[in-house]
Amino acid sequence: MKLHELSPAAGSKKDVKRIGRGAGSGQGKTAGKGHKGQKARAGRGMRPGFEGGQMPLQRRIPKRGFNNIFASEIAIVNVANLDKVFNDGDTVTVEALIEKGLVKKALDGVKVLGNGEISKKLTVKVNAFSESAKQKIEAAGGKAEVV
Repeated sequence: MKLHELSPAAGSKKDVKRIGRGAGSGQGKTAGKGHKGQKARAGRGMRPGFEGGQMPLQRRIPKRGFNNIFASEIAIVNVANLDKVFNDGDTVTVEALIEKGLVKKALDGVKVLGNGEISKKLTVKVNAFSESAKQKIEAAGGKAEVV
């Protein structure tokens, strides 16, 4: 095979439709834009949500709620999930939780909640625990350490 023998796969390349180039092209005269009006003019792009000068819907509807820029977003894990994924005697860290897929991102920290039961002896090192989670981990013989 030589360079001059290379060609693109059949059907992968299409010719550009040259509009407004005479009657024979099938897209001559008004070039598919119809007759006159705002949509027929050059540079006519209207922003999304534009309603012809009428007050747009997004401005007619009242604003609700607010977004607290100081709020911390904490990833949560339940004790039952720790019991399923980790083995007896393991150390559970934020990195281990991400690696096992229990947490996607650490965000501003990880908190363990007490939903479900735990039977394995685990050393859990995360940012926060609920009271019930701490009790369940320690009742199973493990340690709950705040990092």
